[in-house]
Amino acid sequence: MEQPAAVILAAGRGTRMKSNLPKVLHPLCGRPMVSYAADAARRAGVRRPVLVVGRDDAAVRAALGSLFGYAVQRRPLGTGHAVAQALSGLRGHRLTYVTYADMPFVSPATLRALGAAVRGDVVAALATTIAQHDHRFGRIVRDDQRRFVRIVEDRDAAPEERAIREVNLGVYCFRLPELRRVLRRIRPDNRQREYYLTDAVNLLAQDGRVVTVAVTDPDEAIGINSREELSEAERAMRRRILQRLMESGVTVVDPATTFVDETVRIGRETVIHPMTILTGRTVVGPDCVIGPGARIRDSVVARGARVRDSSLEGARIGDESVVGPYAHLRPGTVVGRRVEIGNYAEMKQVRVGDRTKVHHKSYLGDAWVGADVNIGAGTITCNYGLDRKKHRTTIGDGAYIGSDSMLVAPVRIGRGAITGAGAVVTKDVPPRSVAVGVPARVIRVLDGRR
Repeated sequence: MEQPAAVILAAGRGTRMKSNLPKVLHPLCGRPMVSYAADAARRAGVRRPVLVVGRDDAAVRAALGSLFGYAVQRRPLGTGHAVAQALSGLRGHRLTYVTYADMPFVSPATLRALGAAVRGDVVAALATTIAQHDHRFGRIVRDDQRRFVRIVEDRDAAPEERAIREVNLGVYCFRLPELRRVLRRIRPDNRQREYYLTDAVNLLAQDGRVVTVAVTDPDEAIGINSREELSEAERAMRRRILQRLMESGVTVVDPATTFVDETVRIGRETVIHPMTILTGRTVVGPDCVIGPGARIRDSVVARGARVRDSSLEGARIGDESVVGPYAHLRPGTVVGRRVEIGNYAEMKQVRVGDRTKVHHKSYLGDAWVGADVNIGAGTITCNYGLDRKKHRTTIGDGAYIGSDSMLVAPVRIGRGAITGAGAVVTKDVPPRSVAVGVPARVIRVLDGRR
């Protein structure tokens, strides 16, 4: 099949969404809904889809950038008029798909089937399905030999036409030379006074050169025009995501209470417990245990790690480390291997070495913590100075930080050093020294190994 183009219609105002955000940018399982239509087109062989946008298109262009070519429909004069605005961006192609930005489940297989159907004297193919419930799709009218005759829009259908169950999904493949000619001929002879793309299809069908492709997956008929429909699409997309994960070797204990964005990647043999939310560019390695109650965003969890009843944002967790319950790891936190981060620990912009333990109501911010360190309960790095700047705390390998220690940055705790319970450390503590008191002072230097 020759190299196809694609036109994705996205100029609708989306007034039923009651939102300042353009409808096509509303997130669906972590991605703008328009991205699904674009992915389907690319996987069907399209290099750069053309997105038809309204005149207030700045937010769409800012969000999507160079992923698309753009055409502007300055006045909402219907789908036929919208496609006509895109024609100048389709030069060099003889075949184009046309689909909608708010139909995220249209598959690459459907597009490829439409493209394959446009051969010989066939100049257009459209996707149809059997409606399962109330709908506003155009009806497919056929002759007594079951050949396609025309599409009748729901708003313009007579009662007997409205009873037809076979409907038009609004997904097409056209030969461009014929489409260009027929778009010049359509007129707004309907109740909406709009230029319907379906009228172009009907004109092409008068020569008997239009065929249909049946779509059996009911999800492909899902369109999004309201927040209620967006939530329905979210449920359907989430079901597909979790099914794909389970087929790849991930255990999802309770799909009804598990939320995973389409952008998340999870390794084999990982178990996802209930009430878990994984979003953004999160990557979870194999053999992990996530949840219950985990909320992980834009983070990396390495092989064999466990995260329970905790929140991670922009963090990285090393192999076989344990986080939680009730820990909060904020952006910039990098945790080594076999680390233990316990109840009510919070971290931000922290590097934690291998096998270190951070338990019990601790706060570490802007800190470098070495390997084999013990952070006692209630330890706080006081990283925000009187100069209104953040300062770093550095803790060497093997250090032991006593309960309720306050480490006033900038400060360094040397390798193998100890701070006593309740110490307020305002000066560097040399390696293998013991510092106690308020403010902390060094009372002795350790001999040998402790």
